[in-house]
Amino acid sequence: MKNNFISLISVIFVLFVSMAMTGCASTDPFFNAAYSGDIDAVKTLIEQGADVNVRVGVSGLMPLNYAAGRGHINVVALLIEKGADLNARDGSGHTPLEFAAILGHANITKLLIDKGADIDAAIVGLGRYDNSDAKAAIKLIEKFAKKQDIAGQSVLPVSKTTQAVSLIVKSDIDNLPAAVAKTNKNSYAIVIGIENYRQKLPKADFAVQDAKLMTEYLTKAMGYPEENIVTLLNEHATNVDFAKYFEKWLHNNAEKDGTVFIYYSGHGAPNPKTGDAYLVPYDGDPAFIEQTGYSLRRLYESLGKIQAKEIIVALDSCFSGAGGRSVIAKGARPLVMSMESLQIPQKITVLSAASGDQTSSTYDEKGHGLFTYFMLRGLKGEGDANGDGKIEIGELFNYIRPQVERIARKTYNNEQSPQIIGSENKKKIVMVE
Repeated sequence: MKNNFISLISVIFVLFVSMAMTGCASTDPFFNAAYSGDIDAVKTLIEQGADVNVRVGVSGLMPLNYAAGRGHINVVALLIEKGADLNARDGSGHTPLEFAAILGHANITKLLIDKGADIDAAIVGLGRYDNSDAKAAIKLIEKFAKKQDIAGQSVLPVSKTTQAVSLIVKSDIDNLPAAVAKTNKNSYAIVIGIENYRQKLPKADFAVQDAKLMTEYLTKAMGYPEENIVTLLNEHATNVDFAKYFEKWLHNNAEKDGTVFIYYSGHGAPNPKTGDAYLVPYDGDPAFIEQTGYSLRRLYESLGKIQAKEIIVALDSCFSGAGGRSVIAKGARPLVMSMESLQIPQKITVLSAASGDQTSSTYDEKGHGLFTYFMLRGLKGEGDANGDGKIEIGELFNYIRPQVERIARKTYNNEQSPQIIGSENKKKIVMVE
């Protein structure tokens, strides 16, 4: 195994060095242009009819493989656009993805994966070499494959070697509860997951995945009719969408003695001038949060006016601007938010992922937000502390908090203590097993 790895590195390294020392890669001008990163020459030669999949010399050298290995991302992108074979093995027996990953070019590794390179073939090829560098290359590939798939926007083919390597993070909560609650036609929900933002804010990892799974729990386990649930993801969760569904749709649909569930996964932000906390819609801008955000004060005031008897709000977000799932205007300092100071109507109970001065974490090994993971795990049955087959909001919170605190501290060296506001409603039944 060790000799095989040396062969891999030596083939790539020796070829690269020898080409550089002789001043040219081969006698083929197109390969030379791709190898050296001369994008203008590559464009010109393609226009003149050059074969993007040409094989050069007895070693079968290929332009895409060596452009990827040399780190020429603009050339790689152009070759792919013009039809270069993403999975061709040159004379060394390795694909472009293997070249990019083994030489640590993360941006090209991501590009090749985004464009549909065969992940399984690359991992199998690298897996033959029992060495830390080969393992690092595999981890680099897995990193981008995992993020693409979890985001729900993957252009990747379905993995054919999931037994050898898991590209999709699966956890116990991804399997729905066996028990199914009786359908309640008078229950309504709004579920929001925003992972990518128009203003190029940091990604709220797993937010879309979490929102989709929450909707599945509501419809398939918790008795919420599908037609009574609105799920807003990414660009469909704008400031206008918030106002439309919180202030109009709920008011028009929720009935007296009914129940409402609100779930939000994404960034929060503080207003440094007023100290108010805001949800950040897809089109939100922390520099203009008062104009582009949706304040918790506004949310609670709107929810307090609807006819529903019971309302539960779950926020997998944080609002200090100190990181995690919170953002703040450039140059502003993080704040200590006082979530409890908001006037919340008696019928509303809020579960928040963290206290006002903390950040909310993701649980990377499970592929979910940390708070959401334990909330759903609690709903699967572990939150039923007294074993009566009913999970009350107080029971659920008492399960979530210590679990989140433990993992945040142990795994991320972070303090995260979920909060419950409106504890007078802790007897609300969230789920009947």
